[in-house]
Amino acid sequence: MGRIGVLASGSGTILAALAAEQLPIVVVVVDRPCGAVGVAGTAGIPVEIVGRASFGADFDRVAYTHEVVDALRRHGVDLVAMAGFGTILEKPIHDAYPGRIVNTHPALLPAFKGWHAVEDALAAGVKVTGCTVHLATIEVDEGPILAQEAVPVLPDDTVETLHERIKEVERRLYPQVLRELIAEGR
Repeated sequence: MGRIGVLASGSGTILAALAAEQLPIVVVVVDRPCGAVGVAGTAGIPVEIVGRASFGADFDRVAYTHEVVDALRRHGVDLVAMAGFGTILEKPIHDAYPGRIVNTHPALLPAFKGWHAVEDALAAGVKVTGCTVHLATIEVDEGPILAQEAVPVLPDDTVETLHERIKEVERRLYPQVLRELIAEGR
């Protein structure tokens, strides 16, 4: 156990943090060309692009999920680390990797679920938010919490400044949790 497949869609900052910790990442799967592809290339990690054919009502999420699972299986992945993957996946990935899909979220779950957690925290006027590492389940942002760390919300924070401070915690906490899971043989 311990071969990690990373699912990414964005700039690759989380992926870079995981790679810098020399975690056993065997593949990066992306849903579109993005910054994570370059990060993976620099780190010498193979990339599979499983592009979405549609962003409309005709998108077959289950078939797409099977394609992602196939890409992970081609590389013998044991543990899946979601790193800002923009496509919500369906049941087939949870069947293939039960209890072995880890996600990071920029809030202290169960507060501020969903894609706009930082904006929502600022809009709510909270004094503290943070980062959560949790097991992903079919229900988005509902899985068991593995680790959390608080980040204060400062009076002059913008979405960008607050999100960057949360990412600083995330880049440290996420690799630590993944390393612990590997050590436990998950």
